[in-house]
Amino acid sequence: MADGEDHPRARFHAMTEGTAEDWGIIAQAAGEYGRELPDRLIKHLQLLQGDCGGFAVDRLEHSLQTATRAHLAGEDEEYVVCALLHDIGDILGPRNHADIAAAIVQPFVSEANHWMVANHAIFQGYYFFHHLGLDRDMREAFRGHPHFERTAKFCHQYDQPAFDPAYETLPLEAFEPMLRRVMSTPKRSIYLRATEG
Repeated sequence: MADGEDHPRARFHAMTEGTAEDWGIIAQAAGEYGRELPDRLIKHLQLLQGDCGGFAVDRLEHSLQTATRAHLAGEDEEYVVCALLHDIGDILGPRNHADIAAAIVQPFVSEANHWMVANHAIFQGYYFFHHLGLDRDMREAFRGHPHFERTAKFCHQYDQPAFDPAYETLPLEAFEPMLRRVMSTPKRSIYLRATEG
């Protein structure tokens, strides 16, 4: 929904004054805005380009490389999209980037994939926390969780080796169709009626 376009608007100034007609207008606008989510995600991923944060590759290259590795290993489309988006929160939430990425993907992915994205930062810490005076075994608090091994595998096979400037990474355009399919249809949300989920 482009800025400046003339769209119908609700008439209330406080939610207590809203009518079914008002909320129908809002629901229509929300549907249009929701359909544009993949475009906004692509633009935000592009913001990661050029931001190296001291690494050998920039954050976009790292995200693309993680997704490329998962894709070439035969992971399913939803998993690959999670790999692509796992660090999308780096710019806005440098102290909690995994929480941001997890919140973005949660309505669209399985519980297993959501948990993997939400906890990947702790699991990734196994490879470097000890160099910063932190506990590299922080992930052990989750040992026995149904998604522990899935998340450990994600970090070991796809995330932690994805800083190689010589790696032949697929471009963002290669992942756009997957991202559009996965991030277009929510599976769970408080805003979905039971018949929609």
